[in-house]
Amino acid sequence: MSAGAHCSPLGKMAKITDFLYLGGLAAAKTEHLLKEEGITCVINASMEAPDVSYESIQCTRIRLEDNPTCNIGIHFDLVADKIDKVRRERGKVLVHCIAGVSRSATLVLAYLMKYQKMKLIDAHAYVKQRRPLIRPNPGFWKDLVDFEKKLFHKNTINMVESKVGLLIPHIYQDEMRKLVW
Repeated sequence: MSAGAHCSPLGKMAKITDFLYLGGLAAAKTEHLLKEEGITCVINASMEAPDVSYESIQCTRIRLEDNPTCNIGIHFDLVADKIDKVRRERGKVLVHCIAGVSRSATLVLAYLMKYQKMKLIDAHAYVKQRRPLIRPNPGFWKDLVDFEKKLFHKNTINMVESKVGLLIPHIYQDEMRKLVW
């Protein structure tokens, strides 16, 4: 594995599993680094990033805005199924958006719930350990909570009202309490 695969700054990709990587646009820009990691499929989960094609890497584009009103949940099954297909074919996937913080992180969490049978709270902790800067927006959290309910018939994370009136996942409550407005 290359030296940068475990690093989590904005430009690097984080290794989530043996076959699944998460990153920002910068991680997807260099074909030789992708090949070095064995990436066989790149999923671009953004509106802004340019369409890229590689000689020997499959590319999939899911046009998503990083906006709480964007219904990312309608893409959970499609993207999770695609990631699992690549896994079954012994390939490796990089899921990226612009920063690798919200959109792509949300899709990776959905995959972990669906195919690795991880509860949302565990999937979030697992991914955050490998890429500490992940932070799905509140609308994406709501879709993840709904997806967890659909998959497991219960929730490990609940949306609660913050002191500024926004709905946030309960795991962010302590963090929000410490903020000075």
